[in-house]
Amino acid sequence: MPRPTSHSYYLAALAALGLAPAHAQQLEDVVISASRAEMRSFDAPAAVQRIDRQAIESGGPQINLSESLVRAPGLTILERQNYAQDLQISIRGFGARSAFGVRGIRLMIDGIPATTPDGQGQSSSVSLTSTDRIEVLRGPLAQLYGNSSGGVIQAFTKEASKVPTVDYQYYLGSYGLRRADYQFSDTVGDFGLVADYGTFSTDGYRANSAAERKQFNGKLSFQPNEQTKVNVVFNQFDMPLAQDPLGLKQDRLIADPTEAGPNAIKNGTRKIVSQSQLGTSIKYVLDADSSISTRVYYGTRENLQYQATALGAGTWVNLGRTYYGTGLQYNGRFNWGDVPLEVAGGYEFDRSTERRTGGAAAAGEKTAGSPTRDEDSQAQNSDFFLQTTAHVSEQFSLVGGFRQSNVSFNSTDNYLLDNIDGSGNANFGASSPVLGITWHADDTLNLYANYGQGFESPTLAEMAYSTTSLQRPTPLFNPLLNASKSRHYEIGAKWTPLRQTRLDFAMYQIDTTDEIVSAVNSGGQTSFKNAPGTTRRGWEFALNTQFANHFSASLSASSIDAQYSQEFSSIFVVSNVPSTRTVSAGKKIPGIPQASTFAELAWSSEPLSTGKKAPNGTRVALEWQQSGRIFANDLNTESADGRNVFNLALSQRWAWNQALLTLYGRLNNIADERYVGSIIVNQSALQFYEPAMPQNWMVGLSLSVPLR
Repeated sequence: MPRPTSHSYYLAALAALGLAPAHAQQLEDVVISASRAEMRSFDAPAAVQRIDRQAIESGGPQINLSESLVRAPGLTILERQNYAQDLQISIRGFGARSAFGVRGIRLMIDGIPATTPDGQGQSSSVSLTSTDRIEVLRGPLAQLYGNSSGGVIQAFTKEASKVPTVDYQYYLGSYGLRRADYQFSDTVGDFGLVADYGTFSTDGYRANSAAERKQFNGKLSFQPNEQTKVNVVFNQFDMPLAQDPLGLKQDRLIADPTEAGPNAIKNGTRKIVSQSQLGTSIKYVLDADSSISTRVYYGTRENLQYQATALGAGTWVNLGRTYYGTGLQYNGRFNWGDVPLEVAGGYEFDRSTERRTGGAAAAGEKTAGSPTRDEDSQAQNSDFFLQTTAHVSEQFSLVGGFRQSNVSFNSTDNYLLDNIDGSGNANFGASSPVLGITWHADDTLNLYANYGQGFESPTLAEMAYSTTSLQRPTPLFNPLLNASKSRHYEIGAKWTPLRQTRLDFAMYQIDTTDEIVSAVNSGGQTSFKNAPGTTRRGWEFALNTQFANHFSASLSASSIDAQYSQEFSSIFVVSNVPSTRTVSAGKKIPGIPQASTFAELAWSSEPLSTGKKAPNGTRVALEWQQSGRIFANDLNTESADGRNVFNLALSQRWAWNQALLTLYGRLNNIADERYVGSIIVNQSALQFYEPAMPQNWMVGLSLSVPLR
């Protein structure tokens, strides 16, 4: 008899625990983020997770990325319950300081950037109801995407169905949640169409937190010949109302988490947004081993926001933005001697122009008189990149690449307060090299190590205020703000001990110079400066498995120690009194939970499928979400405790011929735990805290009907 191996002992142990399925296929998740070409995520030499359609559907009513991306380790999404400020998303601690929108992370939808050249993006641009999958790339290889130190989030719209199909979804939930979606899909000859329109509204958990929005996402695909594939994508986002409840001080958080922050109701704090974007991508296959792809896009965004200052006065800010860009990429495979090579290289150009105006407001409306701010700004990037993977042997492969980035800013002050010209310009250039090695130990185990350099420019909003001798932010362009630069080190492992069990593990260290931090925060306005150095160290773990034919489990966990490695000074304004304080080395970077975990145990009445579609019948899932302590300011004098939240998800699916009907139900925060959902970093009036929802429910249905 053959001698038992340690691997066979491990399989026997898993079988005893019921984790060894008798019949299964290894998960074949395909991603493009790590190499800019299709490859198995297991073979990708990077920390990359793919969230498929089934996970998106089971995560909730498909309103926010936080519903499904909680499954990706190393990624933190803090749920503000504030649709005026969008989600607070960070990857390995980058992006945590953002008071609104997404920064430090590259967002892309169907290969088209949803991030402007200055690094600012909006997660609400993703239409989850028509999204087929989402990829999250972290670590050194993400630096090849340019001005984003944290990582890359890519969403891909589903392909058109082979026959005309109508889909309908409707959800109801706590605090007036209402969600409807209508979708049509069909393929006629060489043309495929997906058209999706959705509406959403909520009364809000807190006072002054109601929201309404409408969204359309359409994708037309066709092949004029066998070598060419064209995708045309149009999406429109309309949010006529998103009230802003503002943050709370700690005493008010404890007393009544449902109330709005001071002066929010008095000043009608809210945001109104309208955005449209049209883009096309074309892929032309030169031969069996090479192809060229290109993209062109154009979009507009109008953003009107009513704010409240710490002194109780109202203000308004309007941003009118036009953005466009193009890109060209070559992919090829060839041999260099006996070494197979895979190459991806190209050029990307993006530009955004922005008209910023602002003035005084009363009771949530503009007051008479001229604006108190009027400026035209522009940001653009012009980048080249190259990435090569060499399969030097059956056991080893090497990846190398670089990106040359050039980002420029220009701002023209049309207001000229007291004859002071607040105009200015800035230019940032960086070379971002990446080098990595992968050891393909066997068919079930890959080990890799990567190194990369990245950079992150300030955004136009971060350069919009300078610090004056009056120790307050002043609306003058800040040319003294530098781009931060980072060095990323990463080692990782991917292991599939069983056909439907996969483990991912990564450890990393990131050293950053010129980290962008708050210089002065007062009256709702912030000017920024550069901190001399920060260090991030952490690990990430993911496990996905199916067992006993009816059970599945997933676990993602991460831990991070993010701190300032050198001391610096900033001006803190408390009760309208400014003071200069020193942030000593070793203080934690605020807005970053020190640990986070997501776990799910699910049971299905029907045997689990090896494909991506959910099986018919009943599904019951218990979720656990854990998050560690989060500091609220650079001085680490305020913080929010960690949380442990349990959710219950139910679904029932029936099939009649080709039609599918699915009923959904969720009970979130089963134990009704009170906790902080999000932190407003370094908030000047100490209103750091945005409460999360208590126990809440949601029910919904989904109907898919082929028309022939």
